[in-house]
Amino acid sequence: MAASGKCFLVTGSPGVGKTTLIIRVLESLRISNPNLKVQGFYTREIREESERVGFEVVTIDGRRGPLASTKNSSPDSLRWPTVGRYRVDVASFESLALSEMQVKEDTELFIIDEVGKMELFSSSFFPAVLKILESNVPVLASIPIPRSGRDIPGVARLRNHPGATILTLNTSNRDSIKEHIYSQLLDLLHKN
Repeated sequence: MAASGKCFLVTGSPGVGKTTLIIRVLESLRISNPNLKVQGFYTREIREESERVGFEVVTIDGRRGPLASTKNSSPDSLRWPTVGRYRVDVASFESLALSEMQVKEDTELFIIDEVGKMELFSSSFFPAVLKILESNVPVLASIPIPRSGRDIPGVARLRNHPGATILTLNTSNRDSIKEHIYSQLLDLLHKN
């Protein structure tokens, strides 16, 4: 089980900047600790002009693959699960993200952006998240805010995890939350 203060879960409304905050914290940590051993992934929007048409998974080492799309019309995609208007490519997600979620002896930090509805279509994803939490390696992750007062079961389980610190992001606290997470993670990394 992750020790108290070693799992930081950033939540907030869609588009508030959760992924941007995670990337900025990671960039700051790498400046202060260039040899930092980080594993994980983040998701990015895919846009065509001003329209969001999907999401891609980007591993910390820069590999990319589709997560979800409104544009995929392959026969296989008709069987994929959907979230809103997006078809979720679970196989692509698993091929990239799950390899990044293997606990290695020298890993100092895990980035998981995000633990959300699309990612949780993978039956292997949430057990991998729990294994990371059990490893006692610091985790910086994002989770969606509950909609209409209802939380996704896996997300609720993380939110209630005894080692988790929940940080709700909004437009007025982004900088202070970034600095808070950065300083907390820097302290944890220097203690190890």
